[in-house]
Amino acid sequence: MIIHATRKMAQRLPDVSAKPLTETSPLGSWHADRLTIDRRQCVLFCHDETRAALFAAGLRKPEFAALGNDVFKPLFADTLAGLGCAAVEIRKALLVLGRCQFDTATDRSVLSSMRVARQDLEAHVLRFPNVLMVDPVEASCRLSRRPASMHGGKFIRPNRLLLEMIAGLPATG
Repeated sequence: MIIHATRKMAQRLPDVSAKPLTETSPLGSWHADRLTIDRRQCVLFCHDETRAALFAAGLRKPEFAALGNDVFKPLFADTLAGLGCAAVEIRKALLVLGRCQFDTATDRSVLSSMRVARQDLEAHVLRFPNVLMVDPVEASCRLSRRPASMHGGKFIRPNRLLLEMIAGLPATG
């Protein structure tokens, strides 16, 4: 699995490829951006194809070093469960993700979708005294359930597309 990191994000990661990497996961790649909310480092992930979003708050330097396995994968699994995905489907999705790799080859369309998701997230965070009080799974489910637009003016439902993509994965044996 490839996570395309923005410049701000790449500064915090230990091993980022300057050259675009080739995606091998059937689930596709993600984008990641580092945000600062309430003086806390946060990360917003966005799936390239479905525009599903994940949000993690209050990260520190050691968590950035193991962002793929220690932050992204557990948050992804918990968000899938929050979206109503069956446990067997979640295990299947985690298996096909593979090893996380980072590069800096970003896509303007996905970054635009992330900008809108960030605005929605910031409006949601205003209801709390501190960003650390925001439940990351609930915020990720909320971001993934909202309609998103793709280039060409087409509106999609990220949660439905992501769950359909996972349901279409071949059975693992």
